Amino acid sequence: MRRALQALPERPPRIAVALSGGADSAMLAVHAAAVARELGMDLALFHVHHGLQDAADAWTQHARALADLLALPLSVARVEVAQAAGKGIEAAARDARYAALAQLAREQGVTHILLAHHRNDQAETVLLRLLRGTGLAGMAAMAPLSRRDGLVYLRPWLDIGREAILQAADAVAAASGWSPVQDPTNTDPHYTRAALRELLAPVLDARWPGWRAIVARHARHMGEAAEILDEVARDDFAALDPSADGASFSLQAWRTLSSARQAHVLRHWLERNGARMPTDARMRDLLRQLRGLHSLGHDRQLRVEQAGHVIRCHRGRVWVEPRE
Repeated sequence: MRRALQALPERPPRIAVALSGGADSAMLAVHAAAVARELGMDLALFHVHHGLQDAADAWTQHARALADLLALPLSVARVEVAQAAGKGIEAAARDARYAALAQLAREQGVTHILLAHHRNDQAETVLLRLLRGTGLAGMAAMAPLSRRDGLVYLRPWLDIGREAILQAADAVAAASGWSPVQDPTNTDPHYTRAALRELLAPVLDARWPGWRAIVARHARHMGEAAEILDEVARDDFAALDPSADGASFSLQAWRTLSSARQAHVLRHWLERNGARMPTDARMRDLLRQLRGLHSLGHDRQLRVEQAGHVIRCHRGRVWVEPRE
């Protein structure tokens, strides 16, 4: 915790902990309270009430009891989790939680929020993304520092196993009488992450006891590789005679790249223009069409729709723009 906060280029005067009331976030709050005082930083606790469990009201009161124990202010946001089309309840709840945290942060003047993800969470995330067929950046899983909605999210415990966190929770309970809540969805195989935790993890534990540390290390390596590829993509894109706003580039210059770099710079270009990443099949089709065009792009009209955006070619330049 101390290393994570001291490593920030500019130390914020006020930070927050996302507190659910479970062991992980509660121990994050306990340790953050000590370190923040040491570093002269104000600390706030943010609790999101999802309403997905009958005990949600009791969890809020439990979180408030910990805040009182630590003499810290607690802010509560209530959200309604609506399962959007194509999005599971877990993803919908996660998006609602981040939106609520962003709202609380704006209200409280907070720019940095601490999250309690640990090594076990990181290993599970890598496996889930592997099974979903994610790319290299996805395999990097969660980063110690990430940005979302104009906020900085810090995960100082990605190298800490949950066993150490639970031991700390036992010590706090023995000293204060406060103990964390138990979320039943964490062990309900109906939910994807819980299924991995309850059904697959025990098998891996029996055969490869140190698998979580190995997979977490793999995520760090993937993160480093992704950073290198990002640098390559930025350099490649800069050599494509891009427009000032980055919405178009020269088809002829793009054709000089290797096949792998053609695909990679396309993903970089789409991302910087806010377009959703295409599936592998759609990316292969887009590559085929671009490679088949005349170098000046005038032998036929190219128009590919991609999740709210349109990709087209005109007079030797490839464009992406929001679909009207």
